[in-house]
Amino acid sequence: MKKNITFLFLVFSIITNANVKMPLLFSDGMVLQRNKPIPVWGWADPGEKVEIHFNKQTKTVQADKNGKWTVNLSPEKAGGPFELVLSGKNKITIKNVLVGEVWICSGQSNMEFQVFKTTNAQKEIEDSNYPMIRHFGVAQDLSGSPKSDLKAGKWEVSSKETVGNFTAVGYYFAKKLYAELKIPIGIINTSWGGTNVETWTSHEAFQNSDDFKAMIADVPSVNMDEIFESYKKSVLENVRKVQGFEVSMENESQFKDPNFNDKNWPEIKVPSLWENQQLGNMDGIVWMRKTIVLTAEQAKKEAVLYLSKVDDEDQTYVNGVEVGTNNLWDKQRVYKIPANVLKEGTNVISVRVTDYSGGGGIYGDPADLKIDFKDASLPLEGLWKFNVIKVKIEVSPNSYPSLLYNAMVNPLVPYAFQGVLWYQGEANVSRANEYKKAFPLMITDWRTKWNQGNFPFYFVQLSTFDEFGGNSQKGSRWAELREAQTGTLKLPNTGMAVTTDIGNAKDIHPTNKQDIGLRLAAIAMNNVYGKKQVFSGPVYQSHEIKGNQIILNFNHIGSGLATPDNTELKGFEIAGADKVFHPAKAIIQNNKIIVSASDVPNPVAVHYGWADDDTEINLFNKEKFPASPFRTDNWEMITANEKYKVSK
Repeated sequence: MKKNITFLFLVFSIITNANVKMPLLFSDGMVLQRNKPIPVWGWADPGEKVEIHFNKQTKTVQADKNGKWTVNLSPEKAGGPFELVLSGKNKITIKNVLVGEVWICSGQSNMEFQVFKTTNAQKEIEDSNYPMIRHFGVAQDLSGSPKSDLKAGKWEVSSKETVGNFTAVGYYFAKKLYAELKIPIGIINTSWGGTNVETWTSHEAFQNSDDFKAMIADVPSVNMDEIFESYKKSVLENVRKVQGFEVSMENESQFKDPNFNDKNWPEIKVPSLWENQQLGNMDGIVWMRKTIVLTAEQAKKEAVLYLSKVDDEDQTYVNGVEVGTNNLWDKQRVYKIPANVLKEGTNVISVRVTDYSGGGGIYGDPADLKIDFKDASLPLEGLWKFNVIKVKIEVSPNSYPSLLYNAMVNPLVPYAFQGVLWYQGEANVSRANEYKKAFPLMITDWRTKWNQGNFPFYFVQLSTFDEFGGNSQKGSRWAELREAQTGTLKLPNTGMAVTTDIGNAKDIHPTNKQDIGLRLAAIAMNNVYGKKQVFSGPVYQSHEIKGNQIILNFNHIGSGLATPDNTELKGFEIAGADKVFHPAKAIIQNNKIIVSASDVPNPVAVHYGWADDDTEINLFNKEKFPASPFRTDNWEMITANEKYKVSK
């Protein structure tokens, strides 16, 4: 009995003396923002007094009736390491605390993209012993209502053991800042691949917006169980509608058989992720089949199947024989077809695709989708038959607005920081016109929530990616999204890193993140840290029409407009009143661009880099910052009427 009493006493002591608690963001190795009031907050018993000690400061605060407490430490100069000590009924000591510059890094997969995947990754990892650079990785999480703390996350010191998993853009930015400032740099990485801007924006922001309040009225505050059931119903209904029959694994063993009759299966474009097609945002297992006809000579040759890339995993069969399998979503599939498998006449390629999350399907460069016979090849691009046999029901961050704001941003408020780096937009290209309002709304929302003024908000303009083959003739969603990003510069204290020259038309995740970090750092060094320099490429400002020419004016020309190695300007198009664009001759004269085309005697408008794939454009300033793509007209674009719709 005595042992039981002792045990109960210990339990009671733990309960009554473990009340003071802090958010996960406040933990060993953290970086606090210099030269600004430092909000510190947490939880305790209602009415409990909490004493905070930091450096030479002592502050006392009393928890409110809900047990929440907040206090502002006075601004501190850069330095450390220090200890942050909290005393209430219990004591918390946070060690190795630095004071310096803190930047929040957020967005989708190109911000999530880690150092180990970048160009020259091993060299970068070897040169990463920077104990003054710290990275906090916010764990991915969803919530139907604002959360007060993160699901998980920790501060890590930059080293060979840790840096590989840091956000690459954020790390290369931090590395440049540290080289210039020689003070601690903290980066807080809260990002999630494939996510749209609406999930990063708060419920209240939509409610207070004339443009979005009707949309948000249909979204009550819901719990994740309700969201899950609604999402499950929505996905399954869409798949049934698309393929005309139930999702079922029955008869799956027959689907690799070349004699199986797939005539009632629907068709889908390959190569292309199915998220961009009729299947939409779906994870699961899909069989895909392609029937080809070979000559007797082709059938007897050695052959290799090139299946481009498969997101995430494939099991690939030719005429019922397995030729290969791979579970790496970003690796090329190259499978040798064994002798005597191919035959004269009809042959069937069957691929079982398993998509665990994010994008799904056979994707990549059409040139990498073929059967190669050494001296010739047979392209496999085009329509393939498909059958969804299993749907993985998992709520997507894009299922409802505000899910990531609630779980991955709200818990960071009101942590003091200097500014935000943002790399996102790929998931919004289909609604590029609406992004002109949605993106500035999110920036303004974050500034309102933090109540730290119009803090710097610097973002990366989308680089080239030939997703839809868009151009001036048929319209370009990617060009329209870049335009929306450029327009966001109208907000105060914003900046944009243009990346037209360092993208990859065949890869939505370009690996050169070093130059992106450096370009963002150039904006910060100029605007925040008083080191005046050219930090932007030319940005279109105005134009005038003179006869058969259009004369373009730019700002941010640096020490002058230029092209690499003084080559001829590329990427300019010109149109008359018929709105038909023609390739144009463009020359630099007195730091203006003069554009003309013999096919357009009475020009009205100019496009520059107006395409999904704008690889060839080459207008820079002499400081080697590329010009942002632009158009001079205001004609209606292809995303003009596309609106954000909530899953129901």
